[in-house]
Amino acid sequence: MAMDSFSASLMKDKREIIIAPTIYKFANFGEFAQEFALGERDVVLTNEFIYKPFMEQFNLPCSYVFQEKFGVGEPSEAMIETMYEQIPYETYDRVIAIGGGAIMDLCKLLGCKRPSSVHELYFKREPVVHEKEVIAIPTTCGTGSEVTNISVAIVKDEKNGVLTGGETKLGLVSDDIIPNKVCLIPDLLKTLPMKPFAASAIDALIHATESYLSPSRKTMTSEMYSVKAMELILEGFRRIGENGADARLDYLEEFVTASLYAGIAFLKAGCATVHGMSFPLGGTYHVPHGESNYALFGKILEIYDEIKPDGELAKFKALVGRILGCDASEALKKLAELEEKILPLKPLREYGFKESDIVDFRYRLWRTSSA
Repeated sequence: MAMDSFSASLMKDKREIIIAPTIYKFANFGEFAQEFALGERDVVLTNEFIYKPFMEQFNLPCSYVFQEKFGVGEPSEAMIETMYEQIPYETYDRVIAIGGGAIMDLCKLLGCKRPSSVHELYFKREPVVHEKEVIAIPTTCGTGSEVTNISVAIVKDEKNGVLTGGETKLGLVSDDIIPNKVCLIPDLLKTLPMKPFAASAIDALIHATESYLSPSRKTMTSEMYSVKAMELILEGFRRIGENGADARLDYLEEFVTASLYAGIAFLKAGCATVHGMSFPLGGTYHVPHGESNYALFGKILEIYDEIKPDGELAKFKALVGRILGCDASEALKKLAELEEKILPLKPLREYGFKESDIVDFRYRLWRTSSA
């Protein structure tokens, strides 16, 4: 299987992690707005349900734009084109992303020179050129997109350069789209409902797990960030499992920090089969990213365990066993049981998955990996 040039360069470069953004933490949005002196040349991309309780009261002169103006769900080719039309490039100097992974991905594009075609950009036939400052403020605890170099979108599918009439999910990968600054404000997670919270937190756990299991790309520091992220997330899950959904509200700072740590690990060590296989599932059936990863996570770990139970996976099982207080031989089972308490697992058929997708998705996985 061919490897993209960025992945190849990471494997060749064995330096430890370089964290690109400057990272801040604030108690609330007001403290952030004062520190960064938001003004007329700033555009804030967020959601109205986040703006109303946290930002409206400050009457700031910056421009607020709601993602839902462009469409719902994950970024799509059409959504990005609409966003470009409604936010003229010459009207802002800084971009502030306040939201989940979709808003992070969109704002990464707003910080770059406008392409002639969104489609050409995602199929890597146009260059990525960073020109404007991007400040990322996550309001979920999953994607870690605030520190990563990837922007994901659902785009028109191609096969051998010809449009198929369908859609697929692709990641635009470039160090030029990493945000300049990241601000953690745990207070902004308070209105996140339990299901999207759970899906995003499991997504962060998967980032940390896949980065930890990477045999060739991980470094000493990426492993350290992976381990710390898993410790924080699984402790949070334990509390929720014992005390109910509201237990997360006293642990939001740890969850958002764990998501950041997992994103840092992912930036260097990358992800693997779970993410590769979840892209066509999410793109075809519009399954939210964290949930599509979760749908595949447990079974893929089981297959890893069948194929090669020693090595990195043995270390992972020992680590999970230590965190959950069980024997390593029981770690994968106990992990799945704990996740089930956080978010019940749905079979693939409930998303619309068909037996014929097995062959089609295999091609999409190959194409995404070799692009």
